[in-house]
Amino acid sequence: MKKISFYFLFAIFSVSCNSTKHVAEGEFMLTENIINIDSIKTNGSELQKYILQKRNPRFLGLPLGLYLHNLGNHKKPETPAEWGIKNSKSYNIVKKIFSEKQSIAYANSFINLNKWFLKYPRPEIVSSSKVKRTADNLWAYYKTQGYFKSSVNSIINKDSTNKKATVTYYIKKGKPTILDTINIKIESTALDSIYKNSGLETLLKTNDQYKDQVFRNEASKVVKLFRNSGVYHFAEAALGFYVDSSRKDYKTNVDFIIAKNRLIEEEGRYIEKPFRVHTIKEVNVITDYSFTKKDELPTDSISYEGINFLSYSKLKYNPKYLSQSIFLKPGEVYKDTLRNLTRTYLKSLQNFKSTSIKFTSMSGTDNELKMDVFLAPLEKYTLGTETELTHSNVRNFGVSGKFSITDRNAFKGAELLKLSFLGSWFNANTGPGWEIGADASVEIPRFVAPFGLSKFVPKAMSPRTLFSLGSSFQKNIGLDRQTFTILTDYKWQYTPKKTIQLEVLNTQYIQNLNVSSFFNIYSSEFDNLDNVAEVFDNVKNTTTNFPLDDKDIISQSEDALRFMSLVSSDTDFQNSNPEEYNTAVNILDRYNIITSDFLIPTIAYTYTYNGQSDFQDTNFSFFRIRIANSGNILGLLSNNKNANNKKTFLTVPLAQYFKTDIDFKKFWDVGNNSVFGFRTFLGAIITYDNSDIPFTKSYFAGGSNDIRAWQTYELGPGSRNSGLEFNIGSFKFLTSAEYRFNIVSKLKGALFIDAGNIWDISGSSFVEDEAKFTGFSSLKNIAVGSGFGARLDFNFLILRFDVGFKTYEPYLNGNKWFKNYSFKDAVYNVGINYPF
Repeated sequence: MKKISFYFLFAIFSVSCNSTKHVAEGEFMLTENIINIDSIKTNGSELQKYILQKRNPRFLGLPLGLYLHNLGNHKKPETPAEWGIKNSKSYNIVKKIFSEKQSIAYANSFINLNKWFLKYPRPEIVSSSKVKRTADNLWAYYKTQGYFKSSVNSIINKDSTNKKATVTYYIKKGKPTILDTINIKIESTALDSIYKNSGLETLLKTNDQYKDQVFRNEASKVVKLFRNSGVYHFAEAALGFYVDSSRKDYKTNVDFIIAKNRLIEEEGRYIEKPFRVHTIKEVNVITDYSFTKKDELPTDSISYEGINFLSYSKLKYNPKYLSQSIFLKPGEVYKDTLRNLTRTYLKSLQNFKSTSIKFTSMSGTDNELKMDVFLAPLEKYTLGTETELTHSNVRNFGVSGKFSITDRNAFKGAELLKLSFLGSWFNANTGPGWEIGADASVEIPRFVAPFGLSKFVPKAMSPRTLFSLGSSFQKNIGLDRQTFTILTDYKWQYTPKKTIQLEVLNTQYIQNLNVSSFFNIYSSEFDNLDNVAEVFDNVKNTTTNFPLDDKDIISQSEDALRFMSLVSSDTDFQNSNPEEYNTAVNILDRYNIITSDFLIPTIAYTYTYNGQSDFQDTNFSFFRIRIANSGNILGLLSNNKNANNKKTFLTVPLAQYFKTDIDFKKFWDVGNNSVFGFRTFLGAIITYDNSDIPFTKSYFAGGSNDIRAWQTYELGPGSRNSGLEFNIGSFKFLTSAEYRFNIVSKLKGALFIDAGNIWDISGSSFVEDEAKFTGFSSLKNIAVGSGFGARLDFNFLILRFDVGFKTYEPYLNGNKWFKNYSFKDAVYNVGINYPF
């Protein structure tokens, strides 16, 4: 039976792999475009967008989409009735056994399957007209680069036997044209004055090669200058570039002419009017605009700082605050930048579904404008829900949900008041658990700060203030942690691509309600402690009563603590059995850190640079650095310490540390809808005043967004293979490279390499040497994982599946490369969106 199934599948695969199955006689399937530039073959990546026909997409060198298409049949029936006639025997059997309805459903299943196959791209058939248009496109492109005497020829190389063809494009560029004398002629006195006073330097330079894009950039630059100087009606049509491409010396003079007047249509004829500098005479803001009310008159209005705020019903916005979003005021000179800033700022308020700004000339004058701002509001209240399924080495299966309600314009200043409630349930190795939480936040579109500090950040930088208060409670998750958080956060857009965030009051109180379950969760610690107890009993010739066979692990917590305290104070055992002594003391140290409550008052500064212009931009860089300090101010206010010699505030241990995270990402568009991405992360935590690092603030390695060949918390620190359930460190390095490419339709593929690890830099004497970062020599302990993945791109979200293989394992003895490089030892990751 297995052999029959194999041959059946092999037959199907063989049929589908006949790539020219659906290529008609006299037609040829395109297999390759070949580009020769000045007799040199090149991949011509910058020319691909001008080529109208490309071969079918490939994955690992195979046109899988085409193979799937070939499993379909264009001649098969498209309706159940037609299918029933052609397949009457099977159709009638189903009809006789079941019913007419079931036989129709049976036929539709085959029809839909065939349609699904045919949805994939059909063979790309060479078209002579498209080849000619491609040659014309390439010739036009080189002309824009200054090669006015270039030529492009194309040849279709046909393989009649296999019904396949390649297309070769022969490009001869010739000599490029060089710019000679640049003459700028401005016929308008007003425009000439603006141009000269601006000190604008032209992009057109003598001896530069002619490039069309430089002329376009020059035109855009000049238009921007005049429109930001009040010349509202200035447009690119008023500019003219005149070049002479017929010179024999491959040089050209350039006459850059800026017209004196603009053309307007009045009563069916065109007349000329001079360009003038415009000022804003009147500003009207309609706060509840809708298309259905556009012909009605507003019923409520108020004027504030010369701006008229209008509403069809009762005015719901405080003019004092909404006016801060209007950057063009009466009496000011018109500027494009201020118009765009007004639109951007109003959209960022998240109070309006559309914003429209209209300018009209005031009657009786041609240098004054009326500005009308039409704001269509969003619903005041919005409900939101989120759900997520999770799986990890810690949680076998989990489901979480979040419900939120948002109140827009909560206090009449375009504020966003948000109440959120979350809950989760999961099944883990230690049993089922759950978590519930709630938080309330208000985002204010301006700085709310004492002592006039808000004046230091201009309104044009879109300042934001966020106040947040929240709490969460866990049951059977770790030590049943309860968390209270209060946050005051300031954020502003320093430039369109640079953002600054300042956390001046980010305080978190963590309380562990079930410390007795420590050894149940960290059972490996219990086993290690049991081994130490056996050695201790043999050395001391006594019985510690640990572990007690008639008790479970949880009930032995007090016995374990008593035993660790006994060992840590026994200098004789330290001298005679230093390895076992260190093991017990390390476990006691980890126990104290993980079970401890913490107060974490953080002040942090974050700088972010994001070069991505929009979500479709795949050629950009990203950089973020966050510098944080915890416990500095409260540490100065308190001199109290607990039994472990840790500083406390109101009897709660105080987390005191400096933490820095640096994240860099770079993406390159490599053509053919493919992207190469690179990511590097570096993080370090340094404690002071004998403080410990809270577990939640430590670094870990592994997981679907980290080093994908290891599960979360599985890797490190350093070259240790501790076998502990949760491995953490105070220093982390991570880097990844990923190649993303299209396969078929919404399915995309990826090849990746991840490298990194965590280490300890606390200087603690309890930490093993192999876990410490001691310098460049520790870099030999960087773990490497590699693998492949698939992504389903639904535009609004991406479902991701990655398979990570352990490529270099620093904790192994002997050979560390490819020792466990197999599907059996691989880690299978499921995630949402890209890993970076």
